[in-house]
Amino acid sequence: MGSWGTLGPALLSLAGVALGAGGSIFGQHLVSRASTRQLEVQESAAHRAELKSAVLKFLGIASQVEKAALTRPVRDGAADDAVLDRLVGDLWLAQAEIDLAARGEPLRGSAYRYAFCLVQAVRGEIADSAALRGPQAQFMDAAYDDMWPGQRRATGDSVAPR
Repeated sequence: MGSWGTLGPALLSLAGVALGAGGSIFGQHLVSRASTRQLEVQESAAHRAELKSAVLKFLGIASQVEKAALTRPVRDGAADDAVLDRLVGDLWLAQAEIDLAARGEPLRGSAYRYAFCLVQAVRGEIADSAALRGPQAQFMDAAYDDMWPGQRRATGDSVAPR
């Protein structure tokens, strides 16, 4: 009985140290997981912001190219050609910006295809804006998927607030 009197407190102290160490390790593990998740969320938000900026820039230039290409008069003037040449150059630069910011190939490919269709419109190979809607929609879908992977995009008629 005398051995329990000296061995008991030592074993209880050892169990306390083991529980404390285990709790500390478990706590550090939880903090590490939370920090990793927070970093992933921050990186994802930064990617979305960068990509959103590139997509909006691309769409702005694409709109200008479409308008200039499809509304220009039949007689082409040198000034109009210079403006279109500058816009097409800006369009390809904006497409390259998306190429650098995109995570996936679907967005890169759809941006290229949309830009190529716009260049075809500039060259007079496409005369109707309806022919550009398919590549534009594919580009927008790919941009959404790249910004919010794994989330479904809402489709259908939107309901106006009352």
